[in-house]
Amino acid sequence: MGLISHESLTIWCNNYFAPTQRTEQALLREGIGEHRLMMNDSRQDGATGDAERALLDADIAFGAPDPETVMRAEKLRWIQLNSAGYTAYDRDDFRRALASRGAIMTNSSAVYDEPCAQHLLAMMLSLARGLPDSLEAQRSTRMWRMEDIRLNSRLLNGQTVVLLGFGAIAQRLVELLAPFGMNIIGVRRRVSGNEPVRVVREADVDHYLPLADHVVNTLPANTGTANFIDARRLARLKPGAILYNIGRGTTVDQDALLRRLEDGQLAAAYLDVTDPEPLPPDHPLWAEPHCYITPHTAGGHADEKERQVNHFLENLHRYLNGAELVNRII
Repeated sequence: MGLISHESLTIWCNNYFAPTQRTEQALLREGIGEHRLMMNDSRQDGATGDAERALLDADIAFGAPDPETVMRAEKLRWIQLNSAGYTAYDRDDFRRALASRGAIMTNSSAVYDEPCAQHLLAMMLSLARGLPDSLEAQRSTRMWRMEDIRLNSRLLNGQTVVLLGFGAIAQRLVELLAPFGMNIIGVRRRVSGNEPVRVVREADVDHYLPLADHVVNTLPANTGTANFIDARRLARLKPGAILYNIGRGTTVDQDALLRRLEDGQLAAAYLDVTDPEPLPPDHPLWAEPHCYITPHTAGGHADEKERQVNHFLENLHRYLNGAELVNRII
């Protein structure tokens, strides 16, 4: 990528800022310098109206722009998503449209890999050490369950983790798990050969699932991952295994998961994502005692918006100077 010669670029943005996040908005406005910022309501993705006309006239987009409009936006050369996920844009026609005019897309994986990895580690440790059981006893019977909780507590040391997906989150989790001396197996579509742990092809995943004490799912939602963890693959897990999902809810057959929890084959499941979201209050997974659910909070952190803005500004600096952008996906 060569040095960008434009004196002033137009930046379209529909990134959400809470009314209290004035400092983060000011950071964005100040950070773009001489360039023009067109702020839109976060609910206006550019599919229609003024937001659409503005997106068609922009050089850069930051937030979550409408993919159909992006494909028609001939001036648009760089799009940075404010999320790590990019399901709506992961399409052949979208990729061809961007390639035809030399446009690129980046996401915000660098913002979310650390909180998501810490979130997973927290849940793995809490389940291993029986913390949910102790909390449940405190909130209900107040029974002193010392013996059974001690007997059922585990150490992570020496256990096997199978990571479905080996992107930024999984790679950071590998670093956090290093002190525990676990046996870690990553699974990805294409193995590069320079991964820091053993990584196997997605096509061979069924061979490795029976080895897992922990299955960590970070898979995105697309046609190839729908119900990736189905009844057949759940049946391959050994008794006492635990499934964690912070990828997307559509990657897990939730009915089959519920059956494996009810019959005791799985020790537990942790879901930060579900299908649908929000999960309806009457869904049976809420009542399953060995299913632990958080409302899509794994990536959340107090300085999330500040880190989103700084990530965009870092990439803007790189873009203007012809350097490689961080978290390029297209």
